Amino acid sequence: MNPTNHKQVVSFIWGIANLLRDDFKRAKYQDVILPLTVLRRLDCALEKTKPNVLKKHEQYKGKLEDMDGILKQASGYGFYNTSQYDFKKLLDDPKNIGKNLRLYINAYSSSMREIIEKFKFGTQIDALEEANLIFQVIEQFSTIDLHPDRVSNLAMGYVFEELIRKFNEASNQNPGEHFTPREIIRLMVNLLFAGDLDILKKQRIIKTVYDPACGSGGMLTEAKEWILESVNKTAQIELFGQEVNPETFAVAKSDLLIKGENADNIKFGSTLSHDHLFGETFDYMLSNPPYGKEWKKDEKEVRKEAEIGFQGRFGAGLPRISDGQLLFLQTMLAKMRPSNGGSRIAIVMNGSPLFTGDAGSGENEIRRWIIENDWLEAIVALPNQLFYNTGIHTYIWVLTNRKKAHHKGKIKLINAVELYEKMRKSLGDKRNYISDEQIRKISEAVLDGEKPGFVQIHPNEFFGYRKITIERPLKLNFQANAERLEKLKAESAFQNLAKSKKRDPLKKLEEEKAGFALQISIQKTLATIGDTLYKNQEKFIEALEQAFKKADLKLDAPVKKAILKGLSERDETADVITDKKGNPEPDVDLRDYENVPLGEDINEYFKREVLPHVSDAWISEDKKYCDHKDGEIGKIGYEISFTRYFYEYKPLRPLNEIGGDIKKLEQEIAGILMDF
Repeated sequence: MNPTNHKQVVSFIWGIANLLRDDFKRAKYQDVILPLTVLRRLDCALEKTKPNVLKKHEQYKGKLEDMDGILKQASGYGFYNTSQYDFKKLLDDPKNIGKNLRLYINAYSSSMREIIEKFKFGTQIDALEEANLIFQVIEQFSTIDLHPDRVSNLAMGYVFEELIRKFNEASNQNPGEHFTPREIIRLMVNLLFAGDLDILKKQRIIKTVYDPACGSGGMLTEAKEWILESVNKTAQIELFGQEVNPETFAVAKSDLLIKGENADNIKFGSTLSHDHLFGETFDYMLSNPPYGKEWKKDEKEVRKEAEIGFQGRFGAGLPRISDGQLLFLQTMLAKMRPSNGGSRIAIVMNGSPLFTGDAGSGENEIRRWIIENDWLEAIVALPNQLFYNTGIHTYIWVLTNRKKAHHKGKIKLINAVELYEKMRKSLGDKRNYISDEQIRKISEAVLDGEKPGFVQIHPNEFFGYRKITIERPLKLNFQANAERLEKLKAESAFQNLAKSKKRDPLKKLEEEKAGFALQISIQKTLATIGDTLYKNQEKFIEALEQAFKKADLKLDAPVKKAILKGLSERDETADVITDKKGNPEPDVDLRDYENVPLGEDINEYFKREVLPHVSDAWISEDKKYCDHKDGEIGKIGYEISFTRYFYEYKPLRPLNEIGGDIKKLEQEIAGILMDF
C-alpha cells in the first residue's frame, strides 16, 4: 500500500489490529501494533541503504572494533541494521519467523535497540507465535510503505497519536493522556514565536526547544517545522525533552532518529523526580503536562529538591499532592536562559493553577513568585471540549524573562472561549476544534492592545491582594447547671483524670480509681455553685476558686481550662473575655477574612468594608496571619479569574415569557396523557 495521507495509514494499521481480536485483550493491541509500526517505519527508511550497510559490515567485521560511525554513514541515518532480514524476507521462512524477527531486532544499532526495548516487545512475539498470528501480522505490515519520503515525519506523528488515541479509547483507557490535539500545538507554537520573528529570521541562527513532558514528540516536531517552513529554512533548531511513558518515549526517540536529530537529547524517566537535563537552559519551551494528576510517586525526590531552595527547581513552593502541573512549570522556569538572552515558554494547563490555593499556600506562592518576577506575559482562555480526555476549559500561559518594554509589569488576558468550530464527529471528549483563522486571531491578540470582551491588559498588582484576618471578641456566659456538668464529661482533660499510662496492672487500676474519685468530687463541688448564670468570666472564676478551696481540691491548669470550656456558652450579651494583659480574646468561630487589593490602604478598607457591619471587630496582628517576607499585616495572595473579569450580565427572561413556555409544556403533557 502506498498511502497518500496519515488517515489512510491509520485506517490500514487499525485493520491489522483487528487480526488480534480473538487472541489478545483490547488493552494489549497497542503493545503489538505500536512497536511493529515503529519497526516497519525503520525498515522502510533503511531499505535503500541496507545493501551498502551489509557490504560495509562484512568488509570491516573483525577488522575494526568500533564500526558504528562507518555503518551510520552507510545507512544515512543515526542508526542501522546489520541483519540479512527485513520485513519481506522474514516471510520467506514462515516456520522460523519468530526467531528470525528477534534476530532482526537484535541486529539494530545499540541506540535504536535501546529504544525498541522500551516496548518490551519480546513477550508479544511469544504471544503472537502462540496464537499463530505472527506471519499474518508481519505479512500485512510488509505491504505498507512508511518511508519518510512517502509518509512525512509530521504525518507519522499524526499516525502514532491517532493510533494511541484509538487503542486507549477501545480499551476504555484515557484516550488523550499522551498527546495534544494538533491545532492546540499550532496555537501554542504561534504564541511562543509570535513576537520573535525578527530574531528567528537571522541566517543560520541556532535555537533550542524543550518539552519536559514530551510524549510522542508532537510539540517539539511542530515547533521546529513551524520555524523552518514559516520563518527560516536555514535555522538550526535543536530539540530536547523527557518522557516517563516507555512506549511514547520510544515513539518520540525513534522518530527523531529517523529525522536525523540528536535523539540523545530525549531522556527517559520522570522529569519531576529525575530531571535528566538538570541545569540546562533553553531558548523556547512548551508543554502540555498531565493535570489533575498526583505526584506522590515523585514526592520524596521533589521534597528533597525543594529543601535546597532556588538552587533546585522548586524553591518557590510545592502545590498540593493531587496536582503536579505547577511543578512542570517551575521546571521550565528553572531552565530559562539568563535575561540578556532570555527564553519564552508556552504551557497549557487547566484552571486550577490560576486560582487554587489561598494566600500563603504552595500554589499561591508559586503564582506570586512568577508574577512578582514579571515573567507572566499572557494567558489565553480556551474553549471547552478541545481535548480527547477532558471536556473542561483549559488555559495557555505564555511566560518570558524578556518582556518588551511596553509590556513590562503587565499581564494580558485573552478570552478565546467562544472561538471554536464544532467537529462533525466527536473523538473521545473532543467535540470542538480551533480553525486556522481562529488561531491567527488569537495569535495576533498577543501582540495587539486591549479589545473589549476579548483582550484585557492589567498591571501585575491588579491580580494581587493582602488577606487580613478579622477577629471579633469572645463573649461567654457560665453556669454550673446539670446540662453543662454533663457536657464537661466530654472534655478530654476531664476524661484523662480517670486514665492511667502505668504498665503495672495494679498501679494502673489504683491510679484510675483515684482519678474517677476526683471526677466525682469535681462534679459535686461544681454543683454547689448552683444555677446562677454568670456573664463575667472573672466573677465565675472567683466562685469556682471559693468552691474548690472549700472542698480542698487542687486542680491543674488543663482541668481548669476544661471546666471553663464545658460550663460556658456563647452569649452576645456577656462581657468580653480578656487575656492576662487585658486584651480581648478572639472568638475562633467568628473569625473571618478579607482580601484587600494590593495598593489599597488596609485600615481605610477595614473602616469602609468591615466596621459598618461589625463594630467590635479588629485586624489580627498575630504573626501566623502575617506575611513572612515583608512582615506586614496579612498575607499576600495572587489569583486570576477570567469569569470575574470577562463577566457579562445577561438579564433574566420576562415572567410572561417563562409562563408562556410553562403553559405550552402543560398542553404538550396533556396531549401525551390523552394518547394513553
